[in-house]
Amino acid sequence: MLDIPNPRQILETLLPHLKVAAAYAQQIQHGIANHPDKYDSDNFFANALTDADLSIQTFVEVALLAHFPQIRFHGEEYEKSYNTKYFRAIDLGPQGDYLVTLDPIDGTQFYMDGHANYQIILTILNADQFEAVLAMSPAQQIYYYALRDQGTFVGRLRDRLEDCQRLTVETPKNNVLLGWDMGYLAEHLPEPYHAISVQTDYSQTAQIPNVNGLLTGDLAGAILARGKFIDGAALAFMAREMGYWVTAHDGSALPPLYACRDYEWPGLVIGASPTVHQDLVAAIRNA
Repeated sequence: MLDIPNPRQILETLLPHLKVAAAYAQQIQHGIANHPDKYDSDNFFANALTDADLSIQTFVEVALLAHFPQIRFHGEEYEKSYNTKYFRAIDLGPQGDYLVTLDPIDGTQFYMDGHANYQIILTILNADQFEAVLAMSPAQQIYYYALRDQGTFVGRLRDRLEDCQRLTVETPKNNVLLGWDMGYLAEHLPEPYHAISVQTDYSQTAQIPNVNGLLTGDLAGAILARGKFIDGAALAFMAREMGYWVTAHDGSALPPLYACRDYEWPGLVIGASPTVHQDLVAAIRNA
C-alpha cells in the first residue's frame, strides 16, 4: 500500500519551494528568453514557452521527487523534462492515489510581455475531482489556495497556509472573459456585461484580465472553450470553492475527472452568481 500524503501536507511541503520559484520568475521576467513555439497553431497563448516555464517545472519536479517520490505528477512541459521518467505515473490513478499537476507559468504570453497577472499553478487531483489548487502571483506578491469543500484562501507570499484569509469577492466588475475561440459570443452578452475576448483584445502594452481575474474581482464570469486541469479548470475549481457557479456550456454539471480526455474538462461557464451564470449560458444558447 502506497503511503500517499494528504493534499494539505503536499501543499505545506511544496509551499516554500513554490515561493522560491515565484521569486525566480519575478527576478528574470524582464530579461526572459523565449523558446520556439510549442505547437503548430495560431493560438499564441498555447504556443508561448520561456526559460521560466522549463526551469520552474524542473525545480518543482526535484522537490517532488525528494519529498514524495511515490507521487504521480504531470507537468505542462513533461515532454521536454528530464525528470518525467522518474515519476511513477503521469496520469490519473484510482481514488486516493493523487495526481499532482503543474503549470509553471500560467499566462506565459502575459509573462513574456511584462504583465503582472501570470501565475504558477499547482493542483492535486483525485480520480473524481480536484482536491486542492495553489496559485501564486509573483508580481503581486500574493498567493491563493483552495481545498476541496473548504473554501478558497488568499495570503501574502510570506504567509503560511494557516495565515491566509478566506477569499470573498462582494461586487466583481461586470467583465466577462471570453477564452480562445469564444469571442463570437460578445454580441450575445446582454447589458451590463462587458466582453473581453483574449483573441482580439489582448495587448502587449495594456494588461487585460486573465482567468485569475475571477479571484481578484476583475471578472464576474468567464466562458472557456475547454478547461485544462493544469490551469483553466484549476482556477474554475478555486472560483467554485469561493461560491461561484461552474458548469459545462449547457449549464449541466461537469463530469468526474476520470471521464475526461486530454486532461481537460469540456467547455466551462463560470459565473459569480446564479444570475450571471444563467445569463452566460443563455448567451451560448442564443448564439
